Amino acid sequence: MFSLIAFGVAIWISMGFSGIVYILLRGDVSLRLIASQMVAGVSPDTLLAIPFFIMVGNLMGESGITKKLLKFANFFVGKYRAGLAYVSIVVSVFLAGVSGSAVSDASTTSAVLQPIMDERGYDKAYGASINASSACVGPIIPPSIPMVNVGVISGISIGKMFMGGYIPGLLMALGLWILCTIQAKKRNYPAVKVEKSWKIFGQLLKETWLALLTPIIIIVGVITGFVTITEVAVLANIYVILISIFVYKSMTIKPFIKAMKNTAVFVCSLMMIFAVVGIFQYIVSSEQLGDQLLRLVQNMHMSKITFLLFCTVFFLLMGCVLDAVPVILIFFPVLLPIATTLGIDPVHFGVITVLNLMIGLITPPVGAILFVETKVAKIDINTLLKEIWPHIAVLYGVLLLITFVPEFVTFLPNLVFKG
Repeated sequence: MFSLIAFGVAIWISMGFSGIVYILLRGDVSLRLIASQMVAGVSPDTLLAIPFFIMVGNLMGESGITKKLLKFANFFVGKYRAGLAYVSIVVSVFLAGVSGSAVSDASTTSAVLQPIMDERGYDKAYGASINASSACVGPIIPPSIPMVNVGVISGISIGKMFMGGYIPGLLMALGLWILCTIQAKKRNYPAVKVEKSWKIFGQLLKETWLALLTPIIIIVGVITGFVTITEVAVLANIYVILISIFVYKSMTIKPFIKAMKNTAVFVCSLMMIFAVVGIFQYIVSSEQLGDQLLRLVQNMHMSKITFLLFCTVFFLLMGCVLDAVPVILIFFPVLLPIATTLGIDPVHFGVITVLNLMIGLITPPVGAILFVETKVAKIDINTLLKEIWPHIAVLYGVLLLITFVPEFVTFLPNLVFKG
């Protein structure tokens, strides 16, 4: 599988081919098993939430709501030296509460902010770096597509996973905020005068308050349990469509079709991975890989801390060469039973796994967000890599903090879901 990926073969083809070859070499199972396992991989009802969360983000981008939110954030933080960097962070935190996709958030925010950053004298690589790193907040603050994947594949409460991501996500935003402040002062970026008055604030609030309710609808639905995760995603779509058509009057047939097309393309590629992972799940189960790893850990006398360090390094390496989805679907169910045996909270383990893999999105050689940013900023990958390492270091620092202080993750889930 890794050899095929190294030669540029699509991930789902590499996974499917290697899994089928393994089953054929065993020779003791029917080929019909391949089809049945692929169907089983895309059968969980909870997977329906993923396309709807992606659709919300695309609809907000195509209807111009994202631009309104950028203007609203700029009113508060745009006047500072790193004003536009702060805007990128603030909007990423908000979009995190809507779409849950880092790549989607990066492309949406960067397309609007990068040209403005260029006009104000920001280095192209600096702007691309903060847009890339702040987008990693998206899958940590709920809703989160990777966390839905974790819940589907492991049975962990998705609501608890969502709550567990709030504090780590805000810590990531705070760390990036401090870094941007230091860098902007060191580079002497100019402060920009932003006209402020109660009249302007009132106008901006009038334009954005309905959009600001979108993440609140999602979180209230998750916490109260009145609706399922899929139903709350559908409600969010209906809400965004209604305010786009009847309030903002910015949604027409053309942008609507474009949003649907982008959603369909993304979801189809994602579901192909889920399908072929069904084959891997059968292999892992039949070979009792989880039991073998558990015995290995016990023989090595790994402590909780040692195991967490091992998993941190492992997922960081996997995140550098593979997309987050296959890594979660293949390896997380194998490692989770070992973690729980060692006394590690499942929600804690799930959140640090997702954060590990999100850092991988801005780490070479794969780094999907890096390639999005190079296209938007029109710079080469090496120029971006020189600039982004401090941002990666900040995110690593947050990762280590929540790894060794699990209360940063477990406090809110335990508080909200006491029963």
